[in-house]
Amino acid sequence: MVAQTYLKTHGRRLVWGLALLVLPFGLQIFGNAWVRMADNCLLYVMLALGLNIVVGYAGLLDLGFVAFYAVGAYLFALLASPQLTDNFDALAAAFPNGLHAAWWWVLPLAALLAALAGGLLGAPTLKLRGDYLAIVTLGFGEIVRIFLNNLDQPYNLTNGPKGIGQIDSLSWGPLNLAKTLSWGPLRISSVTLYYFVFLGFAVLAVVVGSRLQNSRVGRAWMAIREDEVAAKAMGLNTRNLKLLAFATGASFGGVAGALFASFQGFVSPESFSLMESVMIVAMVVLGGIGHIPGVIVGAVLLTALPEVLRYVATPLQSLTGGRLDAAILRQLLIALAIIGIMLWRPRGLWPAPEHGRALADKGQS
Repeated sequence: MVAQTYLKTHGRRLVWGLALLVLPFGLQIFGNAWVRMADNCLLYVMLALGLNIVVGYAGLLDLGFVAFYAVGAYLFALLASPQLTDNFDALAAAFPNGLHAAWWWVLPLAALLAALAGGLLGAPTLKLRGDYLAIVTLGFGEIVRIFLNNLDQPYNLTNGPKGIGQIDSLSWGPLNLAKTLSWGPLRISSVTLYYFVFLGFAVLAVVVGSRLQNSRVGRAWMAIREDEVAAKAMGLNTRNLKLLAFATGASFGGVAGALFASFQGFVSPESFSLMESVMIVAMVVLGGIGHIPGVIVGAVLLTALPEVLRYVATPLQSLTGGRLDAAILRQLLIALAIIGIMLWRPRGLWPAPEHGRALADKGQS
């Protein structure tokens, strides 16, 4: 009886869990490119869940979220590559075998450094709202990207636009995720191994996000989102709560950036452009602001859609005699798809139930 009740309550979660565990092996039949796309989807799920804390819970528009992604990626790249020892003699003397920091302490450090950057961004924006807040956060993201692009002189810290390569992959003792794992007749590729690591961190992000949503802090964030003046009148310290929202969301981006650097083995400022921030915001808005399942759907859809549309844009290009560039045509199709979805579902593909009820009640009154 207990087992039956448990299966009835958690059966759907078990089915989804098993499907996610089997998914990379099914995708591997069609090639590793599809598994890599699933890896990227999980990375963007982590980024979208982090931004959802700032935008969805606290109601603060952040167009510079990719800066925290860059902070985590470059921190991992600097501590797990020959970049510093090749350019600084003192570090080369101290670490003759190269600076190869263990990932299990670089990841928490990336989360902490990104959280500090989030607090640094939040401090001067406490009295800003709406468009003004969006412009300041947009500028912060661009400042970080420009710094990364120019910190190769007078001391070569980030290697400028050339980027940083030879970044260590994740490893546990003899297990190196950059190499194919052979276990008898079973062969698991590197991208599949990374899939399981990213899945674990994505699940952790979902758990943390849901716990925050139902906590006292989460309810305080939502009170600020609905009416900041009323929240302040009820005794909430809106200044500290806003800073906490920026820092908490940024920590998600820092961890995702560190995982991205280890997965790619290379980072450059081009990976952290303004368009990346816009896409992450679009994932949150398209899926459903403040609703974790909706945010996940939005992240997966907008990450997978450009890759899927490659198979549509190329035939359309051939129909026009090659006069239309496939990349431009693909971006046009993505834009049309987003516009269509937002016209069809203006509150997002999977909006939060309470938002739907509030809007319905307002419409009836």
